[in-house]
Amino acid sequence: MTTKPTIQIEDPFAERPKPTSNFALFNYGFRTFFLLSGVFGAISIPVWVALFGGHWDFPLTTAPAIWHGHEMLFGFAASAIAGFLLTVVPNWTKVKARKGGILIALAAVWVVGRVAYWAQAALPYGLVMALDLAFLLALTFLVLRPLANPQHRRQFVFVPILALLVVANAMTHLSGLGVEALGVDWGLHGLTLGLDATILLITIMGGRVTPSFTSSYLGHQDPNVRVQQRPKLDRVVILATWAMLVIDQVLPLTPFAALVTLIAAGAHAWRLSGWQGLRTLSNPILWVLHLGYAWLVVGLVVKALGDFGFIRSVDALHALTIGGVGTIVIAIMTRASLGHTGRDIKAAPVIVAAYVLISVSAVVRTLVVVLPDLSVELIMLSGAAWSLAYLAFVVVYTPILVRPRIDGRPG
Repeated sequence: MTTKPTIQIEDPFAERPKPTSNFALFNYGFRTFFLLSGVFGAISIPVWVALFGGHWDFPLTTAPAIWHGHEMLFGFAASAIAGFLLTVVPNWTKVKARKGGILIALAAVWVVGRVAYWAQAALPYGLVMALDLAFLLALTFLVLRPLANPQHRRQFVFVPILALLVVANAMTHLSGLGVEALGVDWGLHGLTLGLDATILLITIMGGRVTPSFTSSYLGHQDPNVRVQQRPKLDRVVILATWAMLVIDQVLPLTPFAALVTLIAAGAHAWRLSGWQGLRTLSNPILWVLHLGYAWLVVGLVVKALGDFGFIRSVDALHALTIGGVGTIVIAIMTRASLGHTGRDIKAAPVIVAAYVLISVSAVVRTLVVVLPDLSVELIMLSGAAWSLAYLAFVVVYTPILVRPRIDGRPG
């Protein structure tokens, strides 16, 4: 007698199989490097405030301001950029995402770079430079290989931006080596190039994700509302930002640099105006992307005032760095971490407070421009607001980043 085969029908409501490990920190790039960026953002600013206020004698080879700027760009921001690129590049190219040993090794390289740069006075500076540069060089190589395929040429733009970050980082180290060629302040030029390259990356990335997420959200609220995405304007914005980057290297802190920066600010503002940001106020994890881009516009205007010589350029840049970069980083990290771990994309109340604290930090730090006699107190208050914001991120998102996806899927 022949037995009929049993047909098994999958129960769509059945619980998915649990991952074999409850530790997932090295399962995907965003997990590893978003957590590193959050922790570093929370602890590095108190160290800088203590150093600036004279409460801690921290031996350095480079100028303290160069050390601070370097670590925020090539430590904090570079880690967040790594988390972003190591997550989106596999999505773009369908290559296998980096995980496990290679992420552990890359994270170790980042940590070694931080240790070396903080201990620079105790090490040969050439070694410090080599150990610090290794992270961005390795990241560029990992991103270059999949994006080198001609079919991904639209995404290839991120490779030259990473290359610029490598060059900028190397330039900052020239000051530590005592190089004074061509009468250039290499440390300052390196920080400027690094910041401009980071702004360029935000310009391209923000111009893709912010209107896309907004359009999707508003489409469910009111199908008649349209987010304006204008490719010609996008090209003008990117070109103006590239122009600012070049002029900041050849004619820095000049009226011409100020004019180019103002043109870039106007183009960014025009672009932002079409994204329907005011209609997202009921959705904090979405409006924070608009807020970060608005800070970018404000920061460029304030930077132009510094280029004109109306205010100190070092104070002018913090609207860009804290408000623009700081807000965009926490916005992307909070949103992407939820989406890629299978959770609802909704900001917890403490994270909404963190979004606000970053803007408070930017406003307070920029007030030094008009209240220079209170610079120490304002910088301390700004640092406290920033650190509390990123401490909130670490507390809320550490369990999310180190545990497996809640839907049982890999990643």
